[in-house]
Amino acid sequence: MEMLDNLESMRFEYGIPEEERYWLYLQGRYRGLMVKGCAHAAFFCKMFYDLSKLLQELPRTIHSRTVSFDAAATEDEKLTVGVIGCGHIGRQLTNVLLKTVSIPPENLQISTRRPDSLVELRKLGVRCVYDNAAVANWAKVLFLCCLPAQLPNICLEIQSKLDKSCIVYSFVSAITIPRLKTLLNHTNIVRPQYQFVEKFENIWGENEEVPAALRNSSIIRGTCPYNSLGGVILNVKWLEGLCYALINACTSRGVFHSQVLKLLNKLFLSVHLESCKTDPASCPKFQLTDFMNKSYVRNLYKKRPFPWFDLTTVQTKETPFSQHISATRALQDHISLLYCESFGLSIGEEELPYISTVLQPLEEVSD
Repeated sequence: MEMLDNLESMRFEYGIPEEERYWLYLQGRYRGLMVKGCAHAAFFCKMFYDLSKLLQELPRTIHSRTVSFDAAATEDEKLTVGVIGCGHIGRQLTNVLLKTVSIPPENLQISTRRPDSLVELRKLGVRCVYDNAAVANWAKVLFLCCLPAQLPNICLEIQSKLDKSCIVYSFVSAITIPRLKTLLNHTNIVRPQYQFVEKFENIWGENEEVPAALRNSSIIRGTCPYNSLGGVILNVKWLEGLCYALINACTSRGVFHSQVLKLLNKLFLSVHLESCKTDPASCPKFQLTDFMNKSYVRNLYKKRPFPWFDLTTVQTKETPFSQHISATRALQDHISLLYCESFGLSIGEEELPYISTVLQPLEEVSD
């Protein structure tokens, strides 16, 4: 196949008339959307993977209704990931999770109509079945990678099997967040939203698998949450969904809110800017009022977990964290730095991508 790479007659656009080649930009846009979507899902899982390790180290001096640590409790902290649908996006996502996030194969399960076709993944130890309900019941993070027409039936199958703490991460862009909430009867849902710029430089490559593409420094920069390089822009309400999802994960385990703030600071603010060394006061730290309004904070008992957050509301409405992150340049820079470091890319402070006005959530219309 390498011998054919430079043959003009083998290129995708060879048979397209010159006057119609304008539309080839859609190919680059699709490729960028896939790479960026998989990269963001990988970062999402990395954060939860790191949280699971921190929770395993955490002494159980937390909520009175929780049991003390033992082998079973430690096992319960492990991140388990399910994928429903294994077409092109599902396969690329699975490979990214295995190769980039380093999720153990035994902690990953796939439900697809043709599990026998996933020979390579089965050899690696990934459980591949056609049982949506079983995978949904087992997973702590569940990715929906199916077609929009398939989603209503899948939701009927899995809605009674979802644990309240399971995070459903949807790649089905045609189905809005309010509609997903209705179909699943579930609030712990994350769905990234993307916008496109009309003119862009195609940095995404052509035939590389996504895990290989995510070793390219230009592509990693292009996937950064605050970067419009490559023409695909992530709506940063996704970052809010990530933060509140991490809080919900701690709440489901009864972790006190004071301890949760320490965990969030370890997760998001463990990588520092050069300016943090010269001016430690400029280094951000999470506080309760970053996530809840002041009147609620005043009435919150010290030894209590955070309340449960509806992630569908978080991603469609203004929150205290919306205001905090849009007003705090240092926090945006720390998140960008952490994101790049998570893919093995060290960048200087002057390289940090920055959008002065945080993108507002795209309007969601109930179906």
